[in-house]
Amino acid sequence: MTERVMTAKDDVVVEQRERCFQGFYRLDRVHLKHRLFAGHMGPTIRRELFVRPDAVCVLPYDPHADSVVLVEQFRVGALDKSPEPWLLEIVAGLIDTDEEPAEVARREAREEADLELHELLPVMTYYPSPGGSDERVYLYIGRCSTAGVGGVFGVAEEGEDIRVHVWPLAGALKAVQDGRIDNAASIIALQWLALNKEQVKADWLRL
Repeated sequence: MTERVMTAKDDVVVEQRERCFQGFYRLDRVHLKHRLFAGHMGPTIRRELFVRPDAVCVLPYDPHADSVVLVEQFRVGALDKSPEPWLLEIVAGLIDTDEEPAEVARREAREEADLELHELLPVMTYYPSPGGSDERVYLYIGRCSTAGVGGVFGVAEEGEDIRVHVWPLAGALKAVQDGRIDNAASIIALQWLALNKEQVKADWLRL
């Protein structure tokens, strides 16, 4: 038997949507019904929804040196659960203008790492936390040279204080295994590159 495909248009009824908070981000409370797998509509449920712009994340990779660029910065989300809330991450930023995701990737690489990206390889788009947030992430690998890369950068008026590191890809993967790198976008990007490195290097070393 073919399983029925559920859609927002046909199988979800939004009865009420309240705006609970509006700051840099937004919090809505949604009252809705959705169709159950048994075929009938379920009861009204209430869900809080964290509304925020979509994000772009890019892992800069130097195929000649087999190295990656990582950035380190304070993250308030890690404050209560990590003794050291300065996280190692890949370059990232929000799509809060009319820029295309690839443009955001290049801009954020310049702002966060003083780094120029060449080719951009789209990896995937995904929801990092769809149980409570509508954010969608555009993930890329970006070709770069790591020669001379390093220092502290960021947009001061946005409170950014970002330290830039160059790591061998093998070392970054070990940091994922050890739990030193513990945020989703960085783990996904590094593991994807590990799986696809030979093809990526073969393509980029010809350029």
